[in-house]
Amino acid sequence: MDFETGLERKFARFGDELTVTDAVIEGYASLFDFADQGGDVVARGAYARSLAKGAGVKMLWQHDPAQPIGVWDEVREDARGLWVKGRLLETVSRGREAAALIAAGAIDGLSIGYRTVTAAKNEQGRRVLTELELWEVSLVTFPMLPSARVSAKGESSEDGQDLRDIAAAFDAARQELARG
Repeated sequence: MDFETGLERKFARFGDELTVTDAVIEGYASLFDFADQGGDVVARGAYARSLAKGAGVKMLWQHDPAQPIGVWDEVREDARGLWVKGRLLETVSRGREAAALIAAGAIDGLSIGYRTVTAAKNEQGRRVLTELELWEVSLVTFPMLPSARVSAKGESSEDGQDLRDIAAAFDAARQELARG
């Protein structure tokens, strides 16, 4: 948490949910009803009020406000979570680097930067986030919510796709076993 601004961050892997075509990316930045590695759970509808305000959600590199790398053209909640679609700006050097890293499978995470408006503890002692003010969605190296997985598609990203699919299947099985 950034104590100066109150900004918190949550990480998610895009998995099979991310598509990269040219410089356009889309996928889930947050999934509802899944505990992240910090024990927090985002409730359905948590982003609704923030998104209704229409404030532009920034696309950053590793949560660094000095490194915008693109624009999110669409940010919305659906039944699964927070879905985003945007464009990496290849006129920005870090945007070109991000596109190459995603295509190679080296970067596979999305992370949200937000301020908690309303939260409560559930019966398991986990913090359930019921209203969030969404500030940004970043491309990151280490996601905190591993249940949203990464998949890159498009001409430059087909190499290694089978390995990413296998890794995603193993991770899903590991998580299923962990839930017991």
